[in-house]
Amino acid sequence: MDYLVVKWLHVLSATLLFGTGVGTAWYMLFASLSRDARAAAVVMRHGVRADWLFTASTVVLQPLTGWYLVERMQLPLATPWLAWSIGLYALAVGCWLPVVWLQLRLRDLAVQAALHDQPLPPRYFRLLAVWVALGVPAAVALLVVFFLMVAKPA
Repeated sequence: MDYLVVKWLHVLSATLLFGTGVGTAWYMLFASLSRDARAAAVVMRHGVRADWLFTASTVVLQPLTGWYLVERMQLPLATPWLAWSIGLYALAVGCWLPVVWLQLRLRDLAVQAALHDQPLPPRYFRLLAVWVALGVPAAVALLVVFFLMVAKPA
């Protein structure tokens, strides 16, 4: 496959990974903080779909395209910016995996509350706090990876 095509796919998938993550997190958080079960149910349902469609596919595509690029450039994995990028990417994915489970629980709790015309339960907000606690380091890690990918500092 052509190097520039793979590089473009790598950059595009990184953009989708980060953009979808930040965008869905923003709407999920503020729909949740509204305490409106119906709004939270709708936003969570669509956010979970977006996460599976965009985030899950790019979580797989990123290491595949990255590995190809590293091989083509004959770049040692011990290159500092690359080693840091891999480590921070692993951290972000490690945070994202439990976030997927949390989003499913949050969605289900919001849907149940909306169906029964009840407020979001206290458990919803406990899970939301854990979701935020995992999402912040994942987002920061990906921001640093973006910087490292572009700047490639020595």
